[in-house]
Amino acid sequence: MTGRDDYGRLGYRDLIAWNERLERERPFLERELGKAPAESLLDLGCGTGEHALLFAALGYDTIGVDRSEEMIEKARQYEGRHPPHGPRFVHGDFAALSELVSGRLGGAICLGNVLPHLEDEAFTRLLEALSGRLLPQARFVLQAVNYERILGAGVRHLPLKFRPDPDGEGEIVFLRLMKPLDERHVSFHPTTLRFQPGREPPLELKATKEVRLRAWTRPQVERWLEAGGFRVEATYGDMTGGPYQPESSSDLVVVAERLA
Repeated sequence: MTGRDDYGRLGYRDLIAWNERLERERPFLERELGKAPAESLLDLGCGTGEHALLFAALGYDTIGVDRSEEMIEKARQYEGRHPPHGPRFVHGDFAALSELVSGRLGGAICLGNVLPHLEDEAFTRLLEALSGRLLPQARFVLQAVNYERILGAGVRHLPLKFRPDPDGEGEIVFLRLMKPLDERHVSFHPTTLRFQPGREPPLELKATKEVRLRAWTRPQVERWLEAGGFRVEATYGDMTGGPYQPESSSDLVVVAERLA
């Protein structure tokens, strides 16, 4: 995730079962990025750095970029774990990629619902900047929540997540509420609760935030990619390569190739 530290107080790293998630996503990502023209990768909206760490371990020269200082500070705990491939991490805005990153890379990922934090103009600037940092035929894997389902069915929340409380007994509950604002935006309310049955109070609010998100749909994403110099290769409904179903898929996953 990315943002102006919108998620820093939520303890994002501790809310994800990273070992299980990476094990589930790895075959799909290896397959798609294995077609890239070079083993070098840009992780856009790298958050706390777990995907970048995975690809550095796989032998990719890996750079993570995020505009959240708190996220990058945590990600930098992974720097240099797999020399000479990194990973390394850079704090800054996507539109300034030409200043943040040098050279040309073989692929890029933008995962974890980063895209909805970008409005139309910002997505256009990202694609322009990204084109200047990718080799011809470079692979770009983009993941977001399936907002066609969210808006079409009036979905108001994403599934609850329960994780051990890193600061004590009990669990942390990750609650993600949404409210449609218009045909292109939702109000997103990520919230963490401390759940300790048998204590008073059994539920305690740890952190909460309100974020306005751009509810990108498949036709819009594909149109922006094509206008930005990318060819859409495939669209999936999750990070295992399952088929995309507008009414039921949890995610929108687009694989694109940079045109020469």
